[in-house]
Amino acid sequence: MRVKTGVVRRRRHKKILKLARGFYSGRRKHFRKAKEQLERSMYYAFRDRKRKKRDFRQLWIIRINAACRINNISYSKFIHGLKLANIDLDRKILADMAISNPNAFSKIVETIKEKI
Repeated sequence: MRVKTGVVRRRRHKKILKLARGFYSGRRKHFRKAKEQLERSMYYAFRDRKRKKRDFRQLWIIRINAACRINNISYSKFIHGLKLANIDLDRKILADMAISNPNAFSKIVETIKEKI
């Protein structure tokens, strides 16, 4: 029995080529190359969505540590003091505060130094 895949194949190819629209050269024009590149790209996208969370947390910790050093306290003592003082601010908020509002951050550091 003969199987004709004209419409089905064309739709499948068009779907892949549409997703590969921003790629360079043959990776956007040729189906096989586009499919290979798309698989690789999807793998990177999935992996880096997980990695993004890790990278941002790392960035926040670096910013908080820099602001803590300006206020003569180490990062680990600062975090320990947050727990003792029952201050429930996450690292994202603290990092933003350290950059945009250093006076408020230094007040938090002062309350932490009293608790330690």
